[in-house]
Amino acid sequence: MEKTALIIGGSRGIGRSIALRLAQSGFNIWLTYKSNHEAAYKVKTEIESQGVVCDLISFDVSNYEETNAALGARVEDSAPHVLVYNAGIARDNLLMWMTKDEWDSVLSTNLDGFYNVTRTILFSMLKAKRGRIVVVSSTSGQIGQAGQVNYSASKAGLIGAAKALAREVGKKNIFINVVAPGFIETEMTEGLPKEQILSLIPINRLGRAEDVASVVNFLCTEKDMYIHGQVIGINGGLSM
Repeated sequence: MEKTALIIGGSRGIGRSIALRLAQSGFNIWLTYKSNHEAAYKVKTEIESQGVVCDLISFDVSNYEETNAALGARVEDSAPHVLVYNAGIARDNLLMWMTKDEWDSVLSTNLDGFYNVTRTILFSMLKAKRGRIVVVSSTSGQIGQAGQVNYSASKAGLIGAAKALAREVGKKNIFINVVAPGFIETEMTEGLPKEQILSLIPINRLGRAEDVASVVNFLCTEKDMYIHGQVIGINGGLSM
């Protein structure tokens, strides 16, 4: 039976690696992105080289109407087997200097977007009585990070939302879990003081996007599944 994975925010970084890993596991991919068409088409080519189908879906997750228009009709007849919520932006600043737009843009994309997407596709999963949802949070959402009050709030909010939803839908054979990456080598972490960061990480290296993708793939494919409503840190020991 063909299976489909809906990857929210899949054109670059962690999302790209997750999409490629799930494609290797045999999932057809619905890959969403906001506006970077060039990156999305490149990932589509990489995914389809694995022998599966990749549909590209462009919309702004922070906009409920856009999200519903992009996904609502698509899931009326068939629910995705997997949802990976990986949309996320950072607008770092100390709170005393943080603008309203820096707060609003991060919360609306990272947290409101989860509501917009999940609210749109959840009924189809409930109707099918099956599904896996993996939410990509962050170590910042577990322990906080100076200069990231907005980002930490949004990522902590995702943890709370996922845990609550796990209590709501577990009886319908829908498994929900969270992964919380630490410092992963992506565009988002470029320019950070690497040597200072490494001194905080017991295994003494930054993470790779593939390190996250491997855990997400496990949560989406494992048949003997009893992990539900959990937060799995992928941080090299930065947070224990």
